[in-house]
Amino acid sequence: MSFRADSPSAGEATRAEDDIIKRISAILGRGPIPSGERHIGDDAAVLAPFVGQALISTDVAVLGVHLDETLFPLEDLGFKAVAAAVSDLAAMGGRPKGAVIAVSSPPGTDLEELHRGIADAAVITGCPIVGGDLTRARDVSVAVTVFGECPGKGAVLRSGARAGEKILVTGPLGRSSAGLRRRRAGATLQDELVVAHRRPWPRLAEGVAARGAGATAMMDLSDGLGIDLHRLADASGVGFVLDQVPVAEGATFDEAVGGGEDYELIIVTPNVERLRMIFADRGLRQPVQIGWVVDDVTARTLRGEEFERRGWQHQL
Repeated sequence: MSFRADSPSAGEATRAEDDIIKRISAILGRGPIPSGERHIGDDAAVLAPFVGQALISTDVAVLGVHLDETLFPLEDLGFKAVAAAVSDLAAMGGRPKGAVIAVSSPPGTDLEELHRGIADAAVITGCPIVGGDLTRARDVSVAVTVFGECPGKGAVLRSGARAGEKILVTGPLGRSSAGLRRRRAGATLQDELVVAHRRPWPRLAEGVAARGAGATAMMDLSDGLGIDLHRLADASGVGFVLDQVPVAEGATFDEAVGGGEDYELIIVTPNVERLRMIFADRGLRQPVQIGWVVDDVTARTLRGEEFERRGWQHQL
């Protein structure tokens, strides 16, 4: 992991910074390093050749924007930053190869706590942290760049949906938004829905399975079905007709449509039976069919009514 010191000439400060880097490297270096690779410790990471297409994606999580610091520990910000970035690989049917992180924070930030969350997500997703950077800033933010691979016929894009194909999601929606609501009302950090908000689970196995089953378009639900499905339809130049929205137990319909941060996958496929068979063979929860694709790009309905665009949108 590289590190730029704010005051490299200050001996005591530099030694303190070196100590922080050493402790963070120990936190992040839990898993074995494949033979021939080099992760933290040099100017750049060395990775084995990728299989098929190489995938690269970047995500940034900011304290106070992506996580309420009055309700959640700092390590949850690190976990969510990595999980959100890895979910972008899942949305294309990819497998993670590694990630680099860049942390900005004001003096006094508990960087070890933050990196414990980063390390937890790296272990759970099988995406090792292979390098990164630290710098001083007014706010705490974690920028994560992930690298992945897509063997075979390559990545599943948003733009491949065609009329007549079916639309499915990998699970009921609204759990993350409901968890935030419950936490604000006093629920514990161990509450099932609260955990869904603070420790999201990227659907990597589901993405790989869907790609293998011949999915024609796919996307993760980071900002809510009410906006992400429109984005997929825009990219494909199609419309859609929905007959249901699966609402998670404990969530509301509005949370399921516009809450965001569920990180379930939208899957479009011409062959639902094959998709279900492959999911069953791999021990995965069966996806839920919610509608189908139509040619008319202006036709975007739920049970005959207009399906409005709504969900999380950044104010830039």
